[in-house]
Amino acid sequence: MDNLKSIKGDVPLPEYSPFEMEGHANGETEAIAPTGDGGRIELSTHSKLFKTLSRVVDRFPTKGPSDEPPPYEKWDGRQFNLKLNIVIQVVGSRGDVQPFVALGVELLRHGHRVRLATHDTFCDFVQDSGLEFYPIGGDPAELMAYMVKNPGLLPSMRSLRAGEIQKKRKMVAEMLNGCWDSCIMPDPVTMRPFVAEAIIANPPSFAHITCAQVLGIPLHLMFTMPWTSTKSFPHPLIKMNLANSSISVGHANRVSYLAVEWLTWQGIGDVVNSWRKTLDLEPVPTSEGPMLAETLGIPFTYCWSPSLIPKPSDWPSHIGVCGFFFRDPPSYEPPPEIKSFIEHGPPPIYIGFGSIVIDDPAKLTTILLRAVREAGVRAIISRGWSNLGDAAGLCGNDVLYIGDCPHEWLFQHVAAVVHHGGAGTTACGLLNGRPTTVIPFFGDQPFWGAMVANAGAGPQPIPLDILTYENLAAAIRFCLTQEALSAAETLSCKMRSESGIRNAVDQFHASLTVGELECDIIKDRAAAWIYRKGKTHLKLSKLAAEILIENMRIHPSQLERYIPRPIVIDPVRWDPVTATTSSLASTLKGMVVSTSDIFIKPVQAYQRPAGNLGHMRHLSESELSTYSSFDKHRSWPMGDTNSIARTRLREFSTGNLGVAIIGSASGVSGFLKCFFKGMYVDMPLATTEGLRSLPKLYGGEVREINKITDWKSGAAVAGKNFVDGFKDGFTDLVQEPIKGGREDGTLGAIKGIGKGSANMLAKASSGVLGLVAYPGHGICKSINAAVHHKTARSINHARLIEGQYLVKGEQTTCRDFDEVLVRDMFDRLQ
Repeated sequence: MDNLKSIKGDVPLPEYSPFEMEGHANGETEAIAPTGDGGRIELSTHSKLFKTLSRVVDRFPTKGPSDEPPPYEKWDGRQFNLKLNIVIQVVGSRGDVQPFVALGVELLRHGHRVRLATHDTFCDFVQDSGLEFYPIGGDPAELMAYMVKNPGLLPSMRSLRAGEIQKKRKMVAEMLNGCWDSCIMPDPVTMRPFVAEAIIANPPSFAHITCAQVLGIPLHLMFTMPWTSTKSFPHPLIKMNLANSSISVGHANRVSYLAVEWLTWQGIGDVVNSWRKTLDLEPVPTSEGPMLAETLGIPFTYCWSPSLIPKPSDWPSHIGVCGFFFRDPPSYEPPPEIKSFIEHGPPPIYIGFGSIVIDDPAKLTTILLRAVREAGVRAIISRGWSNLGDAAGLCGNDVLYIGDCPHEWLFQHVAAVVHHGGAGTTACGLLNGRPTTVIPFFGDQPFWGAMVANAGAGPQPIPLDILTYENLAAAIRFCLTQEALSAAETLSCKMRSESGIRNAVDQFHASLTVGELECDIIKDRAAAWIYRKGKTHLKLSKLAAEILIENMRIHPSQLERYIPRPIVIDPVRWDPVTATTSSLASTLKGMVVSTSDIFIKPVQAYQRPAGNLGHMRHLSESELSTYSSFDKHRSWPMGDTNSIARTRLREFSTGNLGVAIIGSASGVSGFLKCFFKGMYVDMPLATTEGLRSLPKLYGGEVREINKITDWKSGAAVAGKNFVDGFKDGFTDLVQEPIKGGREDGTLGAIKGIGKGSANMLAKASSGVLGLVAYPGHGICKSINAAVHHKTARSINHARLIEGQYLVKGEQTTCRDFDEVLVRDMFDRLQ
């Protein structure tokens, strides 16, 4: 495709191919360097960082195409009848939020209760769509301004000097707390209780895996930007330098995803782990933070058209591409000035940059107006968040400035569109068959500009730092050619045959196991509790449990919190040497941090304002009274009926002196904990796991073990690993020489003897050492769960409160269930 020939400007446009990354003749070997190409980070294959990440990627084998179709391709929506409490967590601009509003509306049609948790400024937008809204904090305008100044992953010196990095980290901390609150706190307006039973999130919300882990519920990620490693194309934020390198393009592409995850985790990993501590969770190991979603196999749906970007062949079956999300066209009557401008003259072009906040809007306005005049077209310019405006002497009757206007309506009446390349705006333009010019600022915008250009529906993207009125005018002229119009119309026809939102809902439903989630009595409700009495084991929903409690058939103390989808995050160990060394380093680090806390925490206590309620911003007296309205003054096993609120409030009423003493003492206890746990549990466990995994390094097979969640599972894993270790070790000792002899004769047999002996030593040693390490690990988890139970109590209490609401509230009463169902519930308990 040679559409650059149609664009003549005084600055050459950057090349960008998503399928083959370019090298540079100068052979620079810097690890990472910002480029002018839409803020992408340049990563050299000769750098130490690339070589280190490359070794890590090599240990995760690529997936080939599977003979089995993905579960969502054979999904029958009639199989799914659960009605879930779903929280959708989204961080970003309006363009990021809007697709999830459309998704939420579709989920409502399936009978789910849907809460969209995002920035406060989008409250009206979300609620006007009929969805519940929960504010998570964070200022998207400030976030957009920061991203324009720092379009890549590395902050500029200007941002460092201005202290913007620390501001962003504080914003992330605020949003993490907000995301957790969105999972268990009542609706801020109606005070209707809510406890999430499934989470849908975009990756930049960062809280999703932790929230799902605490609640033990399903998580499904959705995004408009490639975030899963693949050989097919690089991460949109990375530009590889392949100069004088023998590295394959596919391998470099995979490394680019780990590089982005690694850089991101370096910036916010400590913030996430500090927040996890408040939820009674252990920190995510540094080795596991990057690529955690891939390691855990979290279901992922990408919200773009497969006609534009097909699903890569090396993505596993739990990852899908569904199509763009389009909301139902809003009812809209254009103001007279817009209607008149469109009707009196040839179709104009559209120019707008949505939520982008630009440093110098006057300069950009001048470029836009000169380009419009140079191209000889009429234009509608959206002022957007940057408030683009007139430039003296350049604005005539051929330009109209507008405020907010639905793209679904407007793009039907324009000849072409010029915008920042947000996924939603790009999709809307292509759906309407409009040729597109992208002026990317950051993030996935250069990627979408390149995709449009590769499809022939527009020119190559023009990053802001090389934008001139000449090359923009040339780009506009190309958009008005028959070639670009035909390509855009072809894409439009294909996209209109897709049902992105319905496909996404099917993929979400297909990732859930109905039998794992459903209540044993009320089949369309999600189970929240386990009831055990003798041989009777029942999964009960919040509603079913409360009906039984009200009729005095069970007591709350007989209920145990049900965890349908447990998440266990343990470090992946590759060999005994690096495993033991890494564990030792982690132990020493913890001891150093705990030692510093002995002196730092008292100082922080005196600097902290008294009565700081921090994350209590949504926990008001009105909430206390709402909780009290459902209080039946029962003797709760989880504590006082207002435990969430009053316990938290009491924590912040302690005087600064007491907090200082407690903080210093916690530093001492932390030091002792790190020492004893590290030396007597973590290091033996790391060595055991390293020995168990050692045969993988030379192509051997290793049995997978179950996750350890408590002392019982620890003991079970220890016993099985001991038996399997000796059994497999002796088997390898005999079979490896035979196998080697068949393949390579005498030399192969000799190699087989060495391989079998190494396997025997590694597996048997792992089995013996595991008899101590695995039970010790399980005991630590049981102790941690027993000691750190505040969050678990909060969840239990919130579930009970919602159950009371479902029975007593206006939405559901016991009368909704016929006598046969209630009698069946009672009979099941006999």
